[in-house]
Amino acid sequence: MTSPPADPPSAAWELLLPAASAPPRARGRSLQSALRAAVRSGRLAPGTRLPSSRDLAKDLGVSRGLVTEAYEQLTAEGYLRSGRGAGTWVGEVVRAAAPGARDLAPRPAADVRADFVAGSPDLSLFPRAAWAAAQRGVLAGLPHPDLGYPDPRGLPRLRTALAELLARRRGVVADPERIIVCSGVTQAVTLLGIVLHARGQHAIGVERPGSPQYEDLFATAGPRAVRLPLDEEGLALGPLRDSGVRTVVTTPSHHFPSGIAYSAARRARLLDWAREVDGLIVEDDYDGDFRYDRAPVGALQGLDPDHVAYTGSVSKALVPGLRLGWLVVPDGLADEIVARKRYMDLGNPALDQAVLARFVERGDHDRQLRRCQRAYKERRDALVAALAEHLPGTEISGIAAGLHAIATLPARCGPSEDAVVARLAASGVTVRPLSHYGGGASGDRVSLVLGYAHLTPARIAEGVRLLARAALAESAR
Repeated sequence: MTSPPADPPSAAWELLLPAASAPPRARGRSLQSALRAAVRSGRLAPGTRLPSSRDLAKDLGVSRGLVTEAYEQLTAEGYLRSGRGAGTWVGEVVRAAAPGARDLAPRPAADVRADFVAGSPDLSLFPRAAWAAAQRGVLAGLPHPDLGYPDPRGLPRLRTALAELLARRRGVVADPERIIVCSGVTQAVTLLGIVLHARGQHAIGVERPGSPQYEDLFATAGPRAVRLPLDEEGLALGPLRDSGVRTVVTTPSHHFPSGIAYSAARRARLLDWAREVDGLIVEDDYDGDFRYDRAPVGALQGLDPDHVAYTGSVSKALVPGLRLGWLVVPDGLADEIVARKRYMDLGNPALDQAVLARFVERGDHDRQLRRCQRAYKERRDALVAALAEHLPGTEISGIAAGLHAIATLPARCGPSEDAVVARLAASGVTVRPLSHYGGGASGDRVSLVLGYAHLTPARIAEGVRLLARAALAESAR
């Protein structure tokens, strides 16, 4: 057995002096916390022998009982070890990681100079003052019973406010009793997948090209995702019928990522299919509020509420971090969805729901949408102008609505999508090609999906300049 290490230098106990000066009632907890932090950070190394409780109490000017209690507590937790009559040492503790060392939150790499990945709004547009005012109003008047476990469907006040909002802005037939407040579209689609799988539906159709997230969500919920192609009018009906699925997820008002709106004829025939097979259309209205050059296309759900489940969220109009969305379901699904929601999370936070309800009721949500509409149209125009200046010959589509556009590069950029994307990445430009979402090639030309909502006009102009330089690098050789 090796001999114990020497006592720590006299400065070691100085780490604990601030804790010793804490208010009397908090002094014991503060001393334990400071000692624990010193061990975890490595400032008191494993194997270091600590002063006796009597000596440390004298040095710190505290009672011996406080030190003894701290030693006993940290020994029980494994930070310290002791032997009868042999003193107290720092145990073999794994040091805490430095702040941020294991931060798993997604963020651009340090060398990214322009990030055109689609899907993000401008987080700086979040109306902090109006939201804070709504919070104060809610906290001042929220009844005590509303602070208990919430109705898993959502607060009645919020469901009523959403019913009016969705009917007015999107043409949704929205009875508050059929609205379920969810943690965004992700939870809404997951709940549907779980319930439909329990009903015996083992396959659900998804648009291709389309958002890759549906396939992952359904893999978790149970059903298998069946990829279904589109044509120039929307979801192709022949492959849909041949697939045998009875549920399909669509983005009919502004297809992601192509940007097309389903034609009136295709919308009608899609509803005919749902009635024929007693099926369900899941309508993801992910950016239905943002239209620039045309009148808004109303929600498909308004034409047949019994065969369409409608979902959306505040992620684009406000911020994704609020994790608030909604699911409007046919009567026959409501009870099962609510039951699953109850067991999943007991409902969304009541305070956040009440704040959103007040925000909608007072017109703040409409004002925010108008603000975002102006900002995003300006950025859309900046993207179009920058591409015309720096990369003439680029064909741009899907720009009448939404928060992204498709840019089909000139043929002189080269036909190899992999080569173009690699050159862009090497130049610090992050972007997704259309093939990332399941889209096909455009002959000898490369198509990119460019998200612009989260970028200022100046950043867009600079980003397109970098993109053009990198995309044309091959032709300059």
